[in-house]
Amino acid sequence: MSIPNLKLYYAPQTRAGRARWMLEEIGEPYELVRLDLWAGDQKKPEYLALNPNGTVPTLVDGDLVVFESAAIVQYLADKFPTKRLAPPLGTAARGRYYQWIHYAMSSLEPPAVTFFLHTTGTPVGRQHDRIPQLVPEAREQLAAALSVTDNALAGREYIVGDDFSAADVMIGSMAAWCLMLGTITDDLKNLHAYVSRILTRPAFVRAQVD
Repeated sequence: MSIPNLKLYYAPQTRAGRARWMLEEIGEPYELVRLDLWAGDQKKPEYLALNPNGTVPTLVDGDLVVFESAAIVQYLADKFPTKRLAPPLGTAARGRYYQWIHYAMSSLEPPAVTFFLHTTGTPVGRQHDRIPQLVPEAREQLAAALSVTDNALAGREYIVGDDFSAADVMIGSMAAWCLMLGTITDDLKNLHAYVSRILTRPAFVRAQVD
């Protein structure tokens, strides 16, 4: 049995879930290296040599090391073109694909993280670190970004069109998290339907097994 060339350093309930989901969509063998963040595995010298930020995920592909979840997702889509997880280069669909990958990181994630950290996200015993004054603005920013996403999904199965792509790994992971946070309101019907499709994808389900 050959040793997988792809190795993903991973911790559950982190951005590493996107990279793991993407690997499951691709269907090629990979090695999953679980890090215990509470034990400080991400700060050990051998891991910092791969990812000096001390964060997850990190993907190792032979001599190549890639960190940042969006970069890993895009790299994997390009590495395995036969999986058809990215539209052809130079097409309008490819432009929208890039747009939504970056939208997930720049417009959806920042207010979602702020909302989470200052409502339910701080560890037990550190609730004093929450700043409630930050929540209303974060909620407003997130609601606006989710509304844009909901409008974009009108008449579409997925964020770029009717075909699932790596952009859905990014947008879908954020949408699923926002649903869990209770920030997708009932009027965002396109988003609710989209998340339902995402949550039942076999690759997504496999990526949640810890």
